[in-house]
Amino acid sequence: MSDQDEQAEQGVGDVTVAAPLTGGAPAPVPHPVPPPDDEWLLPDGFAHVFHAEGRSVLTRPVIMADGFNLGRSDLRWLYAGLDRDYPLLSRLRRGGRDVVLLGFEERSASLLDNARAAAACIRRACAESLGDGALTVGGFSMGGLVTRHALARLEHEGVDHRTALYFSYDSPHRGAVVPVGLQAFAHFIPVPAAFNRFARQMDSPAARQMLWRHYDPRTGRIGVAPERTAFLAESERVGGWPRIPRRIALANGRGDGTGLDVTPGDVAMTLHRIYPGTTFRAQAQGEGTVVAELRRRFPRAERTVTTDGFPELDGAPGGTLRSYGILADALRKLGAAVDLRHEHVCFVPAVSAVSIRDLDDNQDLYADIGALAPDGSDFDEFVCSSENTGHTTITGELCDWLLDRLPDGP
Repeated sequence: MSDQDEQAEQGVGDVTVAAPLTGGAPAPVPHPVPPPDDEWLLPDGFAHVFHAEGRSVLTRPVIMADGFNLGRSDLRWLYAGLDRDYPLLSRLRRGGRDVVLLGFEERSASLLDNARAAAACIRRACAESLGDGALTVGGFSMGGLVTRHALARLEHEGVDHRTALYFSYDSPHRGAVVPVGLQAFAHFIPVPAAFNRFARQMDSPAARQMLWRHYDPRTGRIGVAPERTAFLAESERVGGWPRIPRRIALANGRGDGTGLDVTPGDVAMTLHRIYPGTTFRAQAQGEGTVVAELRRRFPRAERTVTTDGFPELDGAPGGTLRSYGILADALRKLGAAVDLRHEHVCFVPAVSAVSIRDLDDNQDLYADIGALAPDGSDFDEFVCSSENTGHTTITGELCDWLLDRLPDGP
C-alpha cells in the first residue's frame, strides 16, 4: 500500500481551485452552444463574437471577459456557464446586443498582460461596430479587474473607447481570499513545480496580484505579494478606474454583514490515510493563529502554518468557493478518507466586490454595506446578493439588475 499512497500524495498536484465558470466541464445544457459568428485573435488572447439575433454585423457589443484559472480560456465552456442557470447571453442577443466573449491564452498570467488582450478587444469592437453605438465592457471575477485596467489605460493614453458602461461581476477589487493553509499545502505536495498544477496556480502572477495575502513558497512568509503591490501602483499610475463609463458592480455575497456558518478556529477539514493527520482550520483572529497542520509520509515532513493579525476571512459575507470541497473531491478519488466540515468558504468578500472597504479587520470585512454611504464605493452603483452564493454564480437576481442598466435599454 505504501507505493500506492506515495503516488496518491503526488497525484493531488493535479487539482486546481476555481469557480464553476472556469473550473471544469459544464453540466449538460438544454441547447447546444452555438458556433461563434466571428473569432478574433488578440495579443495574449482571443474573442468569440455572437451577433444579436437577426443581425449579421456588430452594432451593440457587450464584451465579457473570462475569469481566473490555470491555462487557456475555454469560451464554449464559458458560454454554457453564462447561459445555463439563467439565460444571460440569450437575453442579451434577443434584446439586440452582440456578445463578445474575451478569453486569454493563459488565465493565470499577469493581469497587465491580459489587460492588453482586453484593450485590443475593445479597439477591435470599436473598429468593427456599425455606427457609433456605445459599448458595454466588463467581466467575471478576474475579468472585471482586467477590463477595468484596460479601460483606465486606454483613457490614460487618450483613446476613445466608446464604452458607456463598465461592469464587474464578483471581481476582487480589494483582494480575493484563498485560505493560507491551502496555499501552503499546494507547495507541500512532493512533486516538482512543473508537475504540480495546484502550486503553479497558487503561485501564478495573477494569483499573486489578486490575493489579499499570499503564501510565498520560497520564504514561507505570508503577506502582500510584491506583484500585488506593483500591480496596484501601475493601476494608480493610469488613473485606477475608468472615468468615462458608468461603473457598476455585482456581488455574489450579501450586503448586510451576514456571513457564512463558519466558526473561526473550527476544523474545516482533516485528512486520513493520504496526508494522515493533516488538518485545516477556519481562519480566526489573533497572533500565531494555527490555520493548518500539514503532514506527509513520502518523504516524511510536518509543517504548522500560522497567521498574525488576520480577520475572520473564511466566514465573511461574499462569493463563496468550494475551496476545501474541491480538494476533498480530489483526495477521495486518490483513496483518502476525508472529514470535511466546511466545504465552502468566502473567496471574494462582498466589500471587495463592490470596492467599499478593505479586508484588514473584521469591522470592515463584516460591514453592513447598506448602512454605509454609497459614495464610499468606487462604483456609481452596485448590488449585493440576497444570499451568499457561489463566486460568479449567474443568478436571475443579479442578471436582471445588470440587464436593466445596459445603455439605451435592454
